[in-house]
Amino acid sequence: MFFPTKLAGGRTMATTKSSRRKAGGRKYGKAAAKAVESAMRRKKHGTLKSGKGGKGGTVKSREQAIAIGLSEAREKGAKVPRREAA
Repeated sequence: MFFPTKLAGGRTMATTKSSRRKAGGRKYGKAAAKAVESAMRRKKHGTLKSGKGGKGGTVKSREQAIAIGLSEAREKGAKVPRREAA
């Protein structure tokens, strides 16, 4: 959804809702940052596992570790944006 924004000279510019977020607004909460930090540490130590109940293999990629951390934060109810459809 687009919203008109006034510019100098009487012109308007279309902006999205996300660009209208108040100054200093956080996209991810502090609890989400802690969950990702914890997942990255477990990856570094080689104890982060993928899959249901940690029954999969050891996580090797940084991106996968971040995704697992965000997923765990979501389960705990931290402020994390919804997952994008694959």
